[in-house]
Amino acid sequence: MSSTLYRIVAIDQLIRDGQYPNVATLCARFEIKPRTVHDALTRLRDDYEAPLAYCHTRRGYYYTNPTYLLPAIIATEGELLAFFLSAELTTRYLGTAFDAPLRQAIGKIARYLPDQLSIDMTALTHHFTFAPGAVAGADPLLLAALSEAIVACHPLDITYFTASSGERNQRQIEPYHFINYRGDWQLVAFDHLRQKPRQFSVARIEQWTVRKDLRFVRDGFDMTSYMQSAFQIERGDDIVAVAIWFDPQQARYIRERQWHPTQRIDEHADGALTLHFASGALGEVQRWVMSYGSHARVIAPPALRDSVAAEAAALVAAY
Repeated sequence: MSSTLYRIVAIDQLIRDGQYPNVATLCARFEIKPRTVHDALTRLRDDYEAPLAYCHTRRGYYYTNPTYLLPAIIATEGELLAFFLSAELTTRYLGTAFDAPLRQAIGKIARYLPDQLSIDMTALTHHFTFAPGAVAGADPLLLAALSEAIVACHPLDITYFTASSGERNQRQIEPYHFINYRGDWQLVAFDHLRQKPRQFSVARIEQWTVRKDLRFVRDGFDMTSYMQSAFQIERGDDIVAVAIWFDPQQARYIRERQWHPTQRIDEHADGALTLHFASGALGEVQRWVMSYGSHARVIAPPALRDSVAAEAAALVAAY
């Protein structure tokens, strides 16, 4: 935060604390000249639209509207950079429907920035490339409707395509939480058909109606607890101990990342390692392990080891 913005925030706090600061007290507090104080007061009144007035009785400044709040958008340049990049990333993942409101938000922030701070978002993004890979398209209107329903606790009636069975069916869901994994949007919601929380691919919700005439209660749903059995994006009900061995070549890369909250690594003398964690999402673990080919080997559980071996044999047979 620049020194000017720091002083504005401090002046605002003094006023809201009822201390009636004036030029003399502010000069002493910040060890600055009267002109600098006047500049800060002018900016607080004009740029931040503060209802600033001088009380001759108390010999200090106050707000004519005591409910006034300083706009909560003062940020460091690094924080602004993160915001701009996230805005650019969002438009790339979601399409142009979110472009206008995001850039409108950026415009509002820019009005409160100090004059010497200028970030050209278009030029900035020339230095960054976001490669989401093969991303399933998500309707921005659906995302907006789901977000509103989550906040307002409205259920939805949806038509959902289940990829594993190739079937479409009608469901009523109570939306709890969004997950974005590598650009793909997942919705965690209570499914009345299955009578428990489930994950839904937003891209497979073909039709929807927000039931604004109804409200639901989350009943203590906790996202952290729900995802305890997960691996990456998939979760399972039965948590088991998983152990994967990686050869010395691949171990160099495995050490660099946190693959799971419960992970533990056993190092081996030859440079290999064994990664341990607990998860119920064995299907996702299998796909992940097989992506490393001969550089990874399942140690436990036996069912996962057998499943990987069977898939590897089928792959060899196919070639």
